[in-house]
Amino acid sequence: MVNEIYQFKTGSFECLSINDGTFTYPHPYPFLFPNAPKEHLKQVLLKYKIQLDKWEEWTSPYICLLIKTDRHLILVDTGAGSLGPNTGKLIQNLKAEDISVNDIDTIILTHGHPDHLGGNTDSEGKLIFSNTRFVMWKNEWAFWTEEPDLTKLKIDEHIKELLVTYARNNLQPIQEQIELIHKETEIVPGIRAIVAPGHTPGHMIINISSEGQQLMVLSDTVIHPVHMEQPDWYASVDLDPKQVVDTRRQLLNRAANEKALVLAFHFPFPGLGRVSQKGKGWQWQPIETTV
Repeated sequence: MVNEIYQFKTGSFECLSINDGTFTYPHPYPFLFPNAPKEHLKQVLLKYKIQLDKWEEWTSPYICLLIKTDRHLILVDTGAGSLGPNTGKLIQNLKAEDISVNDIDTIILTHGHPDHLGGNTDSEGKLIFSNTRFVMWKNEWAFWTEEPDLTKLKIDEHIKELLVTYARNNLQPIQEQIELIHKETEIVPGIRAIVAPGHTPGHMIINISSEGQQLMVLSDTVIHPVHMEQPDWYASVDLDPKQVVDTRRQLLNRAANEKALVLAFHFPFPGLGRVSQKGKGWQWQPIETTV
C-alpha cells in the first residue's frame, strides 16, 4: 500500500513501518520552533522549500513500527486513534498485511501523548488489544495517571486538557496488562528500551539489534528534520526544553557514531533514514524508497 506500509529488515527481524495516518497542525512556527529566532528560521526553512511567512500549516504522518522476531510480534506505539479525520489507520493497515490485533504479544508505548497511544482504544473507548502485554516507563505512567503538571507548556488550555484526557482514556483500560519499567532493559531479545526524557518525563526510545544491524526508534526526540540541524530548537509540547536538548544531542551523536538506521515518528513516511554530524548539529538522510 503506497505511503501506508513499508517493509524492511533489521538483521533477521522483519519490520513494518506503518502509517497511522496524518494530522495537520496550524501555525507550525510557534508549535515546532517557539525559541527559534525568526530570521534564522527563515533561512533554515528555505532549504526545505518552505517560506516561513507563507507557512500556515504542517501535515505530519504518525508512523508506528511492527517488529517480527523468531518468537515475538511487537508494536511500537498505537497511533492516534480517532484524534483527527485522517488518523486511526493502524488497524486497517495491519489487516491489509493479514495481521490481527491478537497476533501482537507486546506493545511498547514510548510516551503518553495522544498520537502515540490513541489507538489503544476504539471510538467507543473499548480496548482494542485485549490480550497484549503493554510496556511503558514507570514515571511516564505515573505522570499521566495522577495529576500531570502541564503549566510549563506554552500551549492553549484546551490542548492541555486534550493531552490529559486522551492519556487517561487510553491508559486506564490497559492497567491490568501494563508492565512498568524503571531502568533500561531488554523488553524481548534484541529490543531494548532506552530512557530519553525531556519531551515528557518518561519518554523513551527503542533500540533494535539483530545480526550486527541496528535500528533506533527515536519517537519524539526530534519532531521535524530541522530539530536535527538545529538541536537547540525545541517544540512547544516539550515539557523540559533543556532536557530535550541534552537528550537529543546524546542520542543523535550515538546514532551517527554507530551508523544506525533511524525511525522518526513524525518525519515523511516511511520515517527511515540515517544521521550524520554536520557542523554543530546533524543532518538527516532519508533512505531511498519507491513509496
